[in-house]
Amino acid sequence: MKAIIVRQPGGPDQLSLGEWEKPVPGQKEILVKVAATALNRADTLQRRGMYPPPPGASPILGLEMAGTVAALGPGCTRWKVGDAVCGLLAGGGYAEYTTIHEELAMPVPNGFSMEEAAAMPEVFLTAFQALYWLAKLKKGERILIHAGASGVGTAAIQLARKIGAEILVTASAPKHAVCRKLGATLAIDYKSQPFEEAVISFTSGEGVDVIIDFIAAPYLQPNLNCLRTDGRLVILALMGGIKVENLNMLPILRNRLHIMGSTLRARSLEYKIRLTRDMMDFVFEDFEKGSIKPVIDRVFDWKEVAEAHAYMEANKNTGKIVLRIAA
Repeated sequence: MKAIIVRQPGGPDQLSLGEWEKPVPGQKEILVKVAATALNRADTLQRRGMYPPPPGASPILGLEMAGTVAALGPGCTRWKVGDAVCGLLAGGGYAEYTTIHEELAMPVPNGFSMEEAAAMPEVFLTAFQALYWLAKLKKGERILIHAGASGVGTAAIQLARKIGAEILVTASAPKHAVCRKLGATLAIDYKSQPFEEAVISFTSGEGVDVIIDFIAAPYLQPNLNCLRTDGRLVILALMGGIKVENLNMLPILRNRLHIMGSTLRARSLEYKIRLTRDMMDFVFEDFEKGSIKPVIDRVFDWKEVAEAHAYMEANKNTGKIVLRIAA
C-alpha cells in the first residue's frame, strides 16, 4: 500500500509518499481503507524523532482516521465490510489502509463527510477525557480553555457548552470570532494582555473552576492564580516547556487545588474502549443533529503532507487540519 514515510527525523521536508506493507487485522481488529486522516501536534513531534509510538503501534504517523471497513479479523462481530467508520489510532493513519480494534471504531455520524469524521476522534476524546473524566466539569461552573482555537480547544468549547459551563478562552485575536461562535463568553488575546489579568478582571476576582492547558511551564503560576477554591487544572501538553522557577505554591494549599496531567495515546486498550463508549453516549446524538461538529481549517491532499505540517507548525490553523487520502 501507499503511505507517508518519514525518511529521517527532521522537518516537514522529510515526509514523502512511499510504499509500506499493508497491515493484516488481528484478533478483534478490522482493516479500514482510509479516506481521510487528520494532523495532531504529536505527529510533528514524532516526525522530529521526539515522540516514538507506543510498543506494538504502527510507526506510520496518524492518530485518527475515517474510512470503510475492508476486511474483518478473527472474532469480529460489530462491523461488516463496507461500513463507514472512524476512530482513534496509536499510529498508522497516514496510509491507504490501517487496522483498529473493533471496539475503538465508531460509526461515521449521519451528515458527516469523511473529512469531518477523521477530524473528530482525537480532539473530542481528548476534550471529553479532560472535561468529563478528569476535571468533572459541572453545569454552572466556569472554565478557562487555553489554545481555544486549536482542534482540542474547539472541541472542548462545544463540550463545555453542552455541559452548561461559562467558557473563557485564550487565542490570538483573529481566532476570537470562531471561539465566540462555538460558545465562548470571553476570548482573551494572550499576545496583547496577560490572561491572568483578563480572567481576574472578568470574574471580579473570583477566578475559574477548571483550566485546560497545553502550554505548561510559563502558564503554571498564572493558572494557579486564576483558580478558585477546589479548582482543577488539567495539563494536556508541554508546548511552552517543562521547568518552572520561583513557583509560589500557596494557592495550591489555600484553594485546595487539583493539578492533573494526562495523555491518551499510550493508554491501555481497555481505557480507550471505555472512553470511546462514554464519549459516544454523551455526544453522538449531537453529532447526528449537527449541533456539535469538529471545526476544520483546511483539507490537504496527502501528497501535500509537508505543506500541511508546516502550516500546523506556523500556528495558522483554527481547528483541525485534514489529509484526504487518495489511491
